[in-house]
Amino acid sequence: MSNAARTPPSIPKIDRAPRVAIGAHADGRACVATPPVGSRPLGVPVAGGLLTGVSLALWLPGLAPLWLLLSSLAIGAPAWWRAWRGRWTGACLVGFALAGLHATHALSVQLPADWEKRDVEVRGRIVELPLHQPRRTAFALRVDRASDQPEALRGRLLRVSWYDERDGTGTGREQVQAGQRWQMTLRLRAPRGLRNPGGFDSEKHAFAGRVSAIGYVREPGKAHLERSGSGINAWRGAMSQRIADSVAPESARFLSAFALGDTRGLEDDDWHVLRSNGLSHLVAISGMHVGIVAGFFALAVAGFWWLIPGLGRRVPRPIAAAMGGLVGAMLYAAVAGFALPTVRTVLMVAVVAGMRIQRRRSTTLEVLALAMIAVLVVDPLSALTAGFWLSFFGVAWLVWCLPEVGRRPLHDLVSAQGVATIGLLPLTAVLFDQASLAGPLANLVAVPWWTLVVVPLSLMGTALELMHAGWGLWAWNAAAWCFQLSWPLFEAMAGSDLALWWLRESRWYALPLAPSGCCCRAACPDVRSRCCCGCPFCGRRATCRRPARWMSRYSMWGRGRRFWS
Repeated sequence: MSNAARTPPSIPKIDRAPRVAIGAHADGRACVATPPVGSRPLGVPVAGGLLTGVSLALWLPGLAPLWLLLSSLAIGAPAWWRAWRGRWTGACLVGFALAGLHATHALSVQLPADWEKRDVEVRGRIVELPLHQPRRTAFALRVDRASDQPEALRGRLLRVSWYDERDGTGTGREQVQAGQRWQMTLRLRAPRGLRNPGGFDSEKHAFAGRVSAIGYVREPGKAHLERSGSGINAWRGAMSQRIADSVAPESARFLSAFALGDTRGLEDDDWHVLRSNGLSHLVAISGMHVGIVAGFFALAVAGFWWLIPGLGRRVPRPIAAAMGGLVGAMLYAAVAGFALPTVRTVLMVAVVAGMRIQRRRSTTLEVLALAMIAVLVVDPLSALTAGFWLSFFGVAWLVWCLPEVGRRPLHDLVSAQGVATIGLLPLTAVLFDQASLAGPLANLVAVPWWTLVVVPLSLMGTALELMHAGWGLWAWNAAAWCFQLSWPLFEAMAGSDLALWWLRESRWYALPLAPSGCCCRAACPDVRSRCCCGCPFCGRRATCRRPARWMSRYSMWGRGRRFWS
């Protein structure tokens, strides 16, 4: 046998990066170039540019002129569409224009000044779960668009309070439930609130929610119920009441929060324990819960395709699993009332499912960037909420610090909690003026136990109860028993010295300096150490630790003379 016959055929080297011919050399060979990463229309730089434009528009002391917003949109849209390295600048102009236009519309639908201190008779539908308190019931009312309704209030969202009499006499407010249609007389005013440093900004919250007016019921005896409750919110209210009637009171309010996103039953002491341990993000339905439900649906569909192989000829199993996960995420978001954290997670699941259907590979940061673009394009005012910044930047920080996970589950869990606590500390301090040193330890227990045991049992009970009344009682009781095993531990931790620390108001340069230590990774490429933030949990090999300590020291100085003062 000749040597030529023994030699295996050479495999041509394939370059996966797309190349575009731009000319030819003198010898006739084609001259090609790879499109720059920054030219991707929906990439990470574009998402950063869009967020920058939205933030600039919302940080202005007043509304930008309409001509400036329209000009920015007319210039930015073509610049975003054109394939060049400066696409992010076009996205920045588009974000500035969209945020300005949404802010203009949100202010234009607020109640005019001449309508205040006036009794108005309206007819509308209760669109959220009402909050029943000892002498007050608060609810959201969407006014009908009919021509017989006041012109300034047609189709508007109102925040209404229904009070008892001053002597404590009831006025019938207990019958208010979600999904009902009422006709009542209201006294309204434009949304206003206190601006105390570190306090809740109710005016900003109403502005981001497009609330047109707030007020209270006048002459409660004349309020008329036109139709009983219906829709998804009415079902949520009925299911929450069924949980309260079937489970012990000390656990029922938490199961309603886990399964339905109903936090009305949580008391001030409950919220204090949760905030002291950094567990508030786990109580109401969070993105993690939506992801778990989506994964369960995906595994169920994949298992069904495995049992019936012939289905793979019509629809491949990975595509069917992706579509099943998206359907599960949407169903769970509907159960939660389409709260903002669930909508963000549904968008991310939709992005992943779409890429699986198109058989495209993408990194986690690219999926996160695309989800951020979708959220900001649909609702730019969501950047006013703390959950937007914590969710997106929390995931981005975890991905950056822990690029390789999945090999050691326990180590990955500990690393994720440590990295998330250190990385989100600057944002938490700036947004809430507080920090919890017990948070990492509490999350190490609560994240796996609540997310993998309590929440699935709560959801299983809700699904079984939906099929037949009484079938879900055993699952709810099991979830309540598992929850009560961990709650005394968190109550003890909330009373320790590691609990909630209130911090001074941040200086303007505190937040930019906090993450600036990441820049030294590119500045000191020859020094091999742990992550530039000095985090011992981080799995990314980075750079010099000394500049990061210098940055962290001055970022803490931005909070006052001493970090613990």
